[in-house]
Amino acid sequence: MKKMWCIPPKHNTSFVAHMEDVLAVYERPYDEDYPVVCMDEKPFQLLDERYLPIPMSTDSRVLKYDCEYERKGTCSIFMFTEPLAAWRHTTALPQRTRKDWANQMKWLLDEQYPKAKKIVCVMDNLNTHGIHSFYDTFTPDDAFRLAGRLEIHYTPKHGSWLNIAELELSSMSIQ
Repeated sequence: MKKMWCIPPKHNTSFVAHMEDVLAVYERPYDEDYPVVCMDEKPFQLLDERYLPIPMSTDSRVLKYDCEYERKGTCSIFMFTEPLAAWRHTTALPQRTRKDWANQMKWLLDEQYPKAKKIVCVMDNLNTHGIHSFYDTFTPDDAFRLAGRLEIHYTPKHGSWLNIAELELSSMSIQ
């Protein structure tokens, strides 16, 4: 028997620093002016049954399905969750680019939390997840305005399991 486990690199001060930073963010009390929002995105392969499953019956309490499937493309799921407010939001997009990230973050800042002074955001350190993506997508004034309303806390490399949004996406993919 095997069990998958995230084993951090030995003697890695960067891992510890990011882990302690994220854990300190999670200890903050609820503040509607500074909501703590976790963000993650995940690519998904879209599949369909090649053959219709045989439903359960009175004789058999097992759904029978064939292992063959038909590939129907891919998408990317963006997940936002504010754990202390019991709020979550997902959006599916055809791809995952820095402009997609910037537009999703703009939605979060301008539409979901327009009155918050700052969004405290926990996310992984993907190359598209950064203030520079605002400048690639919007005018410099708008990019600067959005960046000023965001306080980013990155999970450690090989420690993205510290992101609550990733845990929620993981439980969705198991279903």
